[in-house]
Amino acid sequence: MLVARSALLFVVAALFEIGGAWLVWQGVREHRGWAWIGAGVIALGVYGFVATLQPDAEFGRILAAYGGVFVAGSLAWGMVADGYRPDRWDVTGALICLAGMAVIMYAPRGGR
Repeated sequence: MLVARSALLFVVAALFEIGGAWLVWQGVREHRGWAWIGAGVIALGVYGFVATLQPDAEFGRILAAYGGVFVAGSLAWGMVADGYRPDRWDVTGALICLAGMAVIMYAPRGGR
């Protein structure tokens, strides 16, 4: 159950961080204005809060593992929001990152 909760929290964190960065990008690069930028900044702040809800107490481990989720999530976001089509190397890299994330977060450790 802890792995499922942790995985769900990573997905929620990704939605807020990637969504927040995308909103800021839209506000600045696509000239959509300050409302988009402000919404992005708020979403990025919520991401920081969601990350603290992970069951593991090690900040470095959580953020390192989240990096793998961010890579794969960013490609998925680009596909949905911007019509981006990743090539086989994008997909391969994302899968490698997710495998690394799983090792960092869920490998058996003594005393855990």
